[in-house]
Amino acid sequence: MKLIAICGPTASGKTSLAVACAKVFGGEVVSCDALLVYRGLNIGTAKPTKEEMGGIPHHLIDIVEPTQSFSVHDFECAALPIVEDILARGKIPVLCGGTGFYMNAVLFRSGFGHAGGDAAIRERYEGIAAERGREYLHSLLRECDPESAEKLHPNDVKRVIRALEIYELTGCKKSSQTDSFEPRYPYEAFAINWDRQTLYARIHERTQAMLQAGLVEEVKALLASVPVNAQCMQAIGYKEVVEILKNGDLHSTMSDIIEQNTRRYAKRQLTFFKKLPNLHWLEPNQTETMIKEIERYL
Repeated sequence: MKLIAICGPTASGKTSLAVACAKVFGGEVVSCDALLVYRGLNIGTAKPTKEEMGGIPHHLIDIVEPTQSFSVHDFECAALPIVEDILARGKIPVLCGGTGFYMNAVLFRSGFGHAGGDAAIRERYEGIAAERGREYLHSLLRECDPESAEKLHPNDVKRVIRALEIYELTGCKKSSQTDSFEPRYPYEAFAINWDRQTLYARIHERTQAMLQAGLVEEVKALLASVPVNAQCMQAIGYKEVVEILKNGDLHSTMSDIIEQNTRRYAKRQLTFFKKLPNLHWLEPNQTETMIKEIERYL
């Protein structure tokens, strides 16, 4: 029995296709999205509604409080028992999401991200970067893991900090971890092959729908109990609203900034998933037509 992975950039229609696959092939959806794990983040994450779930069980949605941090390793530990349980019941796990590292954590045995996270360590390094600069932070990584430092630009502060965090937690260099594609399960992966302009139009429509649905109000409600530096509040859509609220000016360019950052994220997602083995690009046809194409590979 093969797993089905529905991946690709944001706003490409992954959720509806995954639900259709689960209905046709007898499966359950396993979310591989770094934001859907958080309770209370609904509008800005395009979290599927009960109606959109179509009666199909969905896993790994609303499992973490927004004040908590959640790593790739945490996701792997939560996801693998669920996948095994679905298989044991004779169902097909349908992985669905745009967070590539989360999906890879299920599909492949890999050393990436197996070190847990430590918010205190990250905050300390963030403080160092703020006080002494990105170049100094990068020099700390160069001392303990020159191979990773060579690959990471000083401006890539988030990944520099993660490499330092891994070294501090495990005593092992991030560069010594293996990222080879050794599949855990037989699988086939699928993504919808929108042309760039159509994808950008879909991103525009989704952004406008989120704002009309009350994204700003959702962020305001979260800020009553969630720190602005919480991991979830760094997500696209949330961080832009936080910045605008901080400046006290809900100006008209907020949606433009969100859309621009979402387009950039979509480009990174496309780059990531193009490297995924067993990935098949589907032409954006009717769902029934795409399902028939998927069936050819199963």
